Amino acid sequence: MSEVEMDDYDNVIFTRPDIMVDRPTHFCPGCGHGIIQRLVGEALQELDLVERAICIGSIGCTVTAYEYFKVDGMEAPHGRAPCVATAIKRCRPDLVPFAIQGDGDLASIGAGEIVHAAARGEKITIIFANNATYGMTGGQLAPTTLMGMYTASTPGGRTAEQSGWPIRMSEMLATLDGPAYIARVAVNNPANVRKAKKAVELAFRTQLAGLGFAMVEILSMCPINWRVDPVKAPQWMTDNMIPQFPLGEFKVLPGVAELKKGDGS
Repeated sequence: MSEVEMDDYDNVIFTRPDIMVDRPTHFCPGCGHGIIQRLVGEALQELDLVERAICIGSIGCTVTAYEYFKVDGMEAPHGRAPCVATAIKRCRPDLVPFAIQGDGDLASIGAGEIVHAAARGEKITIIFANNATYGMTGGQLAPTTLMGMYTASTPGGRTAEQSGWPIRMSEMLATLDGPAYIARVAVNNPANVRKAKKAVELAFRTQLAGLGFAMVEILSMCPINWRVDPVKAPQWMTDNMIPQFPLGEFKVLPGVAELKKGDGS
C-alpha cells in the first residue's frame, strides 16, 4: 500500500516507532515476536530512552533483537542476558539495559541466571517471550511446552513420565523477595496487546524508578511449530496456552503500584 493511500485513512491504529529500524522482519508469518518488539520500541520511544537503553541480545528467535532498535546493543552467551544486563546496570546505573529472551534461553539454558538475577533484585528489565517451543531450532520441547503437545522431540506428545510438567516462570520467580514487578500478558488479540503494552512500559518505569527487578512474560504465537494456521494461532493460544499460563500480575511491590496510578491502570 502506498503512502498516498495510507494518508487516506483517518484512523491509523499504529505506526512503526521512530526508534525502530525500517527493515523487513525475519520472523515467520503469524509469529508474535514482531508485535513484542514493536511494544518494546513504543515503550522506549515514549519514555525517551533512545540515548540510555541498551538491548542485550539472547539466543533463539530473539537473537537479533538489537538489529531492530536504534539503541546500543550487545550479544550475550546462551542464557546469560540477565548477567550482562546486571553488569551494565551496576557499572552504569544511568543506563537502561533490557533483554528479550525466549523460553529456551530464559527457562532452560539460563534458568539459573534469571533466578539469581531476580533473587538479587537487579534493577534490570526482562521481556520473556513464551511460545511453548524452541522456535528457531526446529520446534523441540521447551520447559514451557504444554502437556500432550507435539514437538520435534516429543513426536508422541509431551508426557509427565518422559519430560515432566511445564514450568510457570512468572509464578516461580514471584515467590522470591527480589523482584519488584512480574506479570504475564499475551498478544493474541487487540485488547491483550494493549494490556501487554502497559505492562512493558511499567517494567521499564520500574527500572527507571530504581525499584528492582522487573519481568514481563508475553505469550507469543508460533504457528509454524504449533502446526497451526497463522490465522487460527491466536485462538489456539486462547484455548490451550492461557489455561496453562494464566494472565495477570504476580508481583507488584507498593512502589510499582504507585507508578501504576500514574498511568491510569
